[in-house]
Amino acid sequence: MSELREDPITGGWVIISPERKGRIFDFVSQTKEKQTGECFLCEGHESETPPEVFSLRKRGTKPNTPGWWVRVVPNKYPVLQIRGKPDLEKRGIYKMMRGMGAHEMIIETPKHKENLFSLGDKHISQVIRVYQNRVVRLMKIPYIKYVLIFKNQGKEAGASLRHSHSQIIATPIIPRKVQEELKGAKRYYNFNKRCIFCDIIAQELTLQKRIVLENKMFLAFTPYASRFPYEICILSKKQGFVFQEISQDELTCLTQILKNTIRAMNEALSNPSYNYFFHLPPLKGEFSKYYHCHLEIIPRLTKLAGFEWGTGFYINPVPPEEAASKLRERVFS
Repeated sequence: MSELREDPITGGWVIISPERKGRIFDFVSQTKEKQTGECFLCEGHESETPPEVFSLRKRGTKPNTPGWWVRVVPNKYPVLQIRGKPDLEKRGIYKMMRGMGAHEMIIETPKHKENLFSLGDKHISQVIRVYQNRVVRLMKIPYIKYVLIFKNQGKEAGASLRHSHSQIIATPIIPRKVQEELKGAKRYYNFNKRCIFCDIIAQELTLQKRIVLENKMFLAFTPYASRFPYEICILSKKQGFVFQEISQDELTCLTQILKNTIRAMNEALSNPSYNYFFHLPPLKGEFSKYYHCHLEIIPRLTKLAGFEWGTGFYINPVPPEEAASKLRERVFS
């Protein structure tokens, strides 16, 4: 029988409907992408991208030349650009800003056929360090209020390039989804005098129904009100953890749990397209009292249709308890 479940942070509702699992046409199979030898993100094609803004490279090599292993360049087709100021304007009942911000691409490897999570822990850690470097740098821009790190893997997830890469977009406003989380977490804290994320961690560890993997710093689990089949959240156990100040021990733990969770998902679901993104608290404010840095992973197995778009409800055909069980089998296999 279906269940309606409320997200304890945002207050949004989802419908867990196992009966719909048999509707095979709801599920999207990953389209096989054409394998090409090289592209403009490959090593040796540096002149074909905008000039790099940061890179990790061999000693003695110059910017925008071969010899790098992680490279950051402005996106060729940026959503937002660093030029001038956003300048909020009112036009009657409407508001607008100029499209100021930043849009960068993190090229995770110089080799076209490599995938980030097929590489070693050291390389993955270096990519996460680059994430940190760019967040710190972009947050220094006076009008930037938020920086989102995200990865689109596969055609169904919106990736237009096969070469392994992530992206960062910095915006002059805090996105609505993050605002909803912040408001929900603050409301819970004001009423209960406790952190909602700490309480989620405590309850998940007690129940042991939805945990996929954990280590001393992070917990990977399928959320109670999962919006999508096999949705995974990687949540910092430490209240007040600041990604911009991540320690080497925290970096090691994050690298391991992210790598092993992605690999388990790929094995369980036959390498699906997926998105992941980091939700970091804004630096300004007392958010550390009630908000935890976390990473959401969403395999792209279903498509939203009229009911979802019309109501804001999500219909998830796979109970998160069942999803966690299947993923755990792959973690320890």
